[in-house]
Amino acid sequence: PHEGKLVAIVDVIDQNRALVDGPCTGVRRQAMPFKCMQLTDYVIKFQHSARQKFVKRAWEKAEITKKWAESSWAKKIEARQKRARMSDFDRFKVMKAKKMRNRIIKHEVMKLKKAAAAAAKKA
Repeated sequence: PHEGKLVAIVDVIDQNRALVDGPCTGVRRQAMPFKCMQLTDYVIKFQHSARQKFVKRAWEKAEITKKWAESSWAKKIEARQKRARMSDFDRFKVMKAKKMRNRIIKHEVMKLKKAAAAAAKKA
């Protein structure tokens, strides 16, 4: 239910679960198994088992949401979701644009090959 949302680990319950809180992403404080999480490199400093307002304050001070939005991981997820939302007509437009791009590239490569061949003949 909280797939794709950022949370902060507030406390480790045992080797399989952690107490997490997502004050800025709408995830309530709850126990979550480590198997359902993917750890990021973002670390925020707050006291052990801190209350939600302290977690939120540290989250905003460290600008975690902004850093996440700028990361390549978040951009890949957004691109994947955008592709999944595409309609058949959108896919058609992408195909036509790719064909046009490849045609232009091929034309320029042929120009360069022709120029290189002419230069090789002269020398």
